[in-house]
Amino acid sequence: MRVLVTGANGFVGRTLLSRLALAGFSPTAAVRGDSLVLPNCSSTAIGPIGPDTDWSIALRRVDTVVHLAARAHVNDVDERSAWSLYRQVNVAGSAELARQAAFYGIRRLVFVSSIGVHGRRSVVPLTEGSYLSPQGPYASSKLEAEEALRHIAERSGLELVVLRPPLVYGPDAPGNFGTLLRVIKRGFPLPLRCVSNNRRSLIGIDNLVDLIIKCVHHPAASGETFLAADGAEVSTAELLRKIGGAVGRPAKLFPVPVSILRTAANLSGRQRLASQLLDSLRVDSAKARVVLGWEPPLSLDEGLSRAAGNMTFGGSE
Repeated sequence: MRVLVTGANGFVGRTLLSRLALAGFSPTAAVRGDSLVLPNCSSTAIGPIGPDTDWSIALRRVDTVVHLAARAHVNDVDERSAWSLYRQVNVAGSAELARQAAFYGIRRLVFVSSIGVHGRRSVVPLTEGSYLSPQGPYASSKLEAEEALRHIAERSGLELVVLRPPLVYGPDAPGNFGTLLRVIKRGFPLPLRCVSNNRRSLIGIDNLVDLIIKCVHHPAASGETFLAADGAEVSTAELLRKIGGAVGRPAKLFPVPVSILRTAANLSGRQRLASQLLDSLRVDSAKARVVLGWEPPLSLDEGLSRAAGNMTFGGSE
């Protein structure tokens, strides 16, 4: 099967390309400019992604598209401009890719969305049918993209599969949790010992890529939406201790009440970071296990151990 991967230079994209090739697929990387050189993988330059992108060359002789490319951060612009930039890439760009994929007879499009379409917190496990409550332009644009792609798929017969992962961890991933990793590796203390009652789901890069590949070829994936997670739920304090064990440096945690941490975050304008550290975000991936017969190849501990040594955290909720 011939698979086009957008966002091929990203954290998930590079790992996915390698695993697709190892699994016997024929992957092609869609890149903005410079070619991506990986064994057994070709690349096609498509330029910036938006409503005017020409995908015709990239879509030639392709069976399935995995759409990872997205704008995740916008800096130094006002809120209205930020919304416009997110929509241009994540909504209009994704919709144009789907329209052209349908025109060229592509069989399936796997769209990697975000658990953030359900909001930033949930004390009960989220499922595919949980209430949708995106907060901020990134998550909102992902939900708008899902809706646009479904509309195109319904009219064209394109098989759409949507994945909603939470925070993705692994070697060399970008993101805020990389700071926590560096702090733990350097032995600095953190005021997070009291954050022991929240529960958060994560997914390792190996597990996410394994699920994406399952969605590429499994007949039952067509037209479905799946939440993705390792299956383990940990508190922030427990996760930090596990990271410390993985890197061989016990996490130094000291107690500060959660209420004080939250107040300090509110006063400093860091509410999103506070939510990621203090709140629960539980994800139920049972549907993927039942419908696709998927089982995460690695446990949380195994994923952290594999990533240790050069491990940071990434992903956008």
